[in-house]
Amino acid sequence: MFTGLIEGLGQVAAIEAETAGIRLVIAPPAPMLGAGPDRCQLGDSVAINGCCLTVIEIKHDCWSFQAGTETLSKTNLGRLVVGNPVNLERSLPVHGRLGGHFVQGHVDGVGSVDRMDREGEWIAMWFRVPEALAQLMVSKGSVAVDGISLTVVHVERERFSVALIPHTLSVTTLGIRQVGDPVNIETDILGKYVQKLLNLPGTSLPPQFDCPR
Repeated sequence: MFTGLIEGLGQVAAIEAETAGIRLVIAPPAPMLGAGPDRCQLGDSVAINGCCLTVIEIKHDCWSFQAGTETLSKTNLGRLVVGNPVNLERSLPVHGRLGGHFVQGHVDGVGSVDRMDREGEWIAMWFRVPEALAQLMVSKGSVAVDGISLTVVHVERERFSVALIPHTLSVTTLGIRQVGDPVNIETDILGKYVQKLLNLPGTSLPPQFDCPR
């Protein structure tokens, strides 16, 4: 489980082809290397651009991960090249503070940057997504874009917008995104469960929650 609060920007140090996917070698920023009990260990879970992967090797201040064909087909990790920056977040400890929202690290699909409107130092950024993902979003609800916990501003049939503050733009990959760039999307888990329940045979909203026709 993650929070969507990015700990730092890492850099792709190497990409090695394997039989059923790739080995991804990431150089994390110095503050994330740490020491003592907080230091990253083999088997730890790390979200890379919002995709949860397992640390399989730690060497020369780099973390190695394996990404299979399913992961590469459902995320933007397969489009990475050496030198690219990536958003990093380690899993939430039991005693940790939840500052964003519950993020599983299970990417639902890939969207793309559709439009960017600069408003002073802020940017209103629109993302185009499959209609099935947009249906799980609500205005003022939560969404994870490349692992970043964000608040939805507007939702349309196949796109949504967020308002990005200068801090988010400076410490995450959204600060360098351009129109057309692919981004990983994870919708709020609460929306998925509600949709599942409403699709069960014989299940419907109570009258007080029924939407007007």
